[in-house]
Amino acid sequence: MTAANEPPFDPVRARRATVAKWNAIATRIGYLLFLVAVVMFFIALATDFTSGKVAVITTTLILGSLLLAPAIVLGYAVKAAEKEDRARGL
Repeated sequence: MTAANEPPFDPVRARRATVAKWNAIATRIGYLLFLVAVVMFFIALATDFTSGKVAVITTTLILGSLLLAPAIVLGYAVKAAEKEDRARGL
């Protein structure tokens, strides 16, 4: 039983909170992969571009892009849904 001033459980908002949590994790990992790619690029630039360094740069850029593209879209979707809920007084 809920208290009188406590809002009732909303499964949609609970699911949205879960999506927002995983979205934040994916965003952090994606940006971390981009950071690894940039650092590895400057290391390779200062030394030499071996095939291993190029593979690390390419792989981290691809994985970072695959994580960040949907994470950015979902982040905006969650924020828009929360804004709409606030506008409706929910």
